[in-house]
Amino acid sequence: MTLNKGRSMKSKSIVLLHGVFEDTVFKGFKKADYFVLEGRPDLLSSKSTIKALAKKKIAPTVIADNMAGFLFYKDLVKEVRISYQYVDDTGVLCDIGGLILGVLAKAHKIPVYLYPGKTRRHFLAPQDDLLKFNGQAVAAKGTRAYGPLVEWLGKKYITKMN
Repeated sequence: MTLNKGRSMKSKSIVLLHGVFEDTVFKGFKKADYFVLEGRPDLLSSKSTIKALAKKKIAPTVIADNMAGFLFYKDLVKEVRISYQYVDDTGVLCDIGGLILGVLAKAHKIPVYLYPGKTRRHFLAPQDDLLKFNGQAVAAKGTRAYGPLVEWLGKKYITKMN
């Protein structure tokens, strides 16, 4: 498959990264085709992950969160790495988007690896993060918004905790 700028991708070549990982996690990362989910609405996931990979001289590809499904459909995903903030016997608390990645990975028989993440201070996004993008209104005045920043990923979707 060919992506932007004529870049050809091989089957099962992409490592999807999602969440705000602890800095020490990146020490074990080797060069690969890393695709980082943007992490809407606050973009914290992509900002922190891109910065950490840049320190290792790794240039990832940033994708819109909903692009992950397409990559699975095209059989391009090799593995999924998600950060978690809390763990118990039933699963983990991770950034919003972790559950859909777990469901897609299970459906496509792709491993999901969990890594320690930085804990969020807030579990809900401010309404402005959802109703505006780059300071520009994207919804009519009076529109309300609800945007959870975290969700639960059950252990049936997890291959391994790191």
